[in-house]
Parts: sequence; structure tokens; C-alpha cells
Amino acid sequence: MKREVMRRVVLVVFGLLFVAAIYPIVTYLRQPGDQPPGDAMMMSLYLTLGVFLLLAARNPAAHRSLILYAGWANLAHGAVMLAMAFRIPKDRHDFLVASAVAIAIGICLIATTPGKPALDRAS
Repeated sequence: MKREVMRRVVLVVFGLLFVAAIYPIVTYLRQPGDQPPGDAMMMSLYLTLGVFLLLAARNPAAHRSLILYAGWANLAHGAVMLAMAFRIPKDRHDFLVASAVAIAIGICLIATTPGKPALDRAS
């Protein structure tokens, strides 16, 4: 029971964090020249993922693959940013911080993913 509550809390917290991506999207749309368009496009993916993580919080076991996808996608994104930190020295600090956050989110999501359901075998 405690693990199920923790799983739902993790999904809601990260879901809300990702839904907060609406702010940089709206900011970009209001003033397009202030930031690269790729940032807003990336945020739209996180916004969408956040909505689905919030929906998954109702019944995490039914959304196991979505939770795993969110976890592994964050690990992959964190790994790419980590590599970029060493390729683009002027942005190293920002990439290292963002990489650590993405990797931490990925680990949390993967660690709290519900187990595979047991197969019911007819005898």
C-alpha cells in the first residue's frame, strides 16, 4: 500500500512538473525571437507526457509501459545532454545540471514502475 501511494505521488509530481512546460511554450509563442524554437517544441513533448503521467496516476499498473517509456526517455535525454556538456563548453554547467535532473527523474520513474502482472493460468 505504501509503495502504491509513493508511485502515485511520483507520477503526480513529475506529471505536474512536465505540465508546467506550458509556460515556456506560451512565452515563446508570445515572443518568438527570445529563445530557440527547438526549446518550445521539446517542451510540447514534455507537456503531453505530463498530461499522460497525471492520467496514469489513477491506475499505474494499467499504464506500466507509459511509465517505463517516460523513465527511459528521461535517461536517454539526460545521457545526450551529458554528452553535449562535454561538446559545448560554454553551456557545460547548464547541460550538467539539466542532465542530472533528467537522469534522476528517469531513475525515479523506472524504480516506481509497477511490476509485471502475474499470468493467470487455467488448469
